[in-house]
Formats: sequence, structure tokens, C-alpha cells
Amino acid sequence: MISCILVSIASIAAVMDLVRERIDNHFIAACWILGAGYQAGSHGFEGIGLFLTGSVVPIVLLYLLFRFRMLGAGDIKLLSAIGGFVGPIIISKCIVLSFIFGALLSIGFICVCGNLTARLLYFTNYINRVITVKKALPYYLPGKRMENIHFSIPILMAVLMHIGGFY
Repeated sequence: MISCILVSIASIAAVMDLVRERIDNHFIAACWILGAGYQAGSHGFEGIGLFLTGSVVPIVLLYLLFRFRMLGAGDIKLLSAIGGFVGPIIISKCIVLSFIFGALLSIGFICVCGNLTARLLYFTNYINRVITVKKALPYYLPGKRMENIHFSIPILMAVLMHIGGFY
């Protein structure tokens, strides 16, 4: 049952992200409520602690990436909602695996686009700007660009790996 819920949450979020370029906050709030209810029903009072720690871990771990606009708030909230269901240890593994899948997708897009040099130059210029200005600047290039990865896809892939028993 929990497997179906996790796959549904990750799949719906991925479709939302692809179509609207954002994950709806009402959807995330419903997922948090569902996760809290699941944990309380499955583990009683201890489940609330599992829900809270599982929900907070992604926010704490990924805050800096959000601050520098390298990762969207919706992606972090999605990981937080999933973390509410699976707890802090599994969501930590899910985050690592999501980044691995994200890196593989990025490499694939760079190979297809043939813009490795341009991306490396953009990254070095970004680092130089941040150092010069001494404040967080958005990294993300706005608009529908091939190199802008919808991180909900790697999250879905990581959830599927969890469901499949990989971690």
C-alpha cells in the first residue's frame, strides 16, 4: 500500500513539474497530512517523530541549494513529503540517489546538446559572480531550456529504486 502511495506522489509531482514547471503547494500539503496520518497510524506517537524528522531532513540538507537557486522549493518540499512517509534514513538515501540520477540526466543532456564548454563556462562565471558580489545569486537560467532539469524526475527514479528494494 505504501509503495503505491509513494509512487503516486512522486509520479503526480513529476507530471505537475513537467506540465506547469512547479509542484502545487496544496498537493504537497495534502501529502504531508497523509504522511503524518500514515506514520501516526502505523507507529503511534513514535510515528509523529518519524514523520517530523523525515520531513525536516530534506529541508535542512538542501537549504543552501535552494538559497542559490540550484534546486527549486517544490523539489525540496516533495522530498520532505516523501520523507514524512519513509523517515530520515531512507529519505537521506533517496536524496543521494536523486542527485546521482540528476547528474546522469545532466550528463546525458550535455552530450545531446553538445554544450559542455558553455555549461562549464557558465558555472565558472557564476562562481566568480558570487565571490565578487558576496551574496547568493540565482544559478538557474529561467525558461524552458533543455539543460534545466525537472528534479522531480530523478526523485521519481529514486523512489522507484526504493520500491524495487534497491535501498
